[in-house]
Amino acid sequence: DTNKWEIKLRSSHASLFPTEMIYRHTAVIDGEMVHFEILDTAGQEDSLQIEEKIKWGDGFAVVYSVTDRCSFDEVMRLCFLINHIHSSPKRSGGSDQPPVVIVGNKKDLQFDRMVSCEDGENLSKALKLPFYEISTRDSYEETVVVFNTLYNELMRQGHFSPGSFKRRTNFCILLTKLSS
Repeated sequence: DTNKWEIKLRSSHASLFPTEMIYRHTAVIDGEMVHFEILDTAGQEDSLQIEEKIKWGDGFAVVYSVTDRCSFDEVMRLCFLINHIHSSPKRSGGSDQPPVVIVGNKKDLQFDRMVSCEDGENLSKALKLPFYEISTRDSYEETVVVFNTLYNELMRQGHFSPGSFKRRTNFCILLTKLSS
């Protein structure tokens, strides 16, 4: 299946791309055809660019590498930035914050690990956000769970109702900056 390969390729090699990329993916979730537009920010540093991407997104996966402590340290800043931008009076829509999940990637690289699973769990509890530790290289299914979580939270918040999905869902993958 090409879509599975494309999503897995994007996720596992995202840090190699110097600019953002938009991927389109269609999935059936709870019997509903869902069209995802996924923006990969590829660890952009420019605050204005990141803010524009955050305005674009309906849901967010803030991704860090378990092999890079600096990338983990950026997670809280990005989560607060999402919260700030989406609570702005200039932004239209409901009062609910967009769904955000924290994702620790590269769990398959145990010998290179610099961030423990417990660190990720503690941060997610402090921010009251779902947490997943995955390996996009080894498991497509783990990646799917992240997107299903974001979609289901959008449905719970009433952004869309089953059977009346009139537009694409924009998910933003915010990759924390990887140290050199």
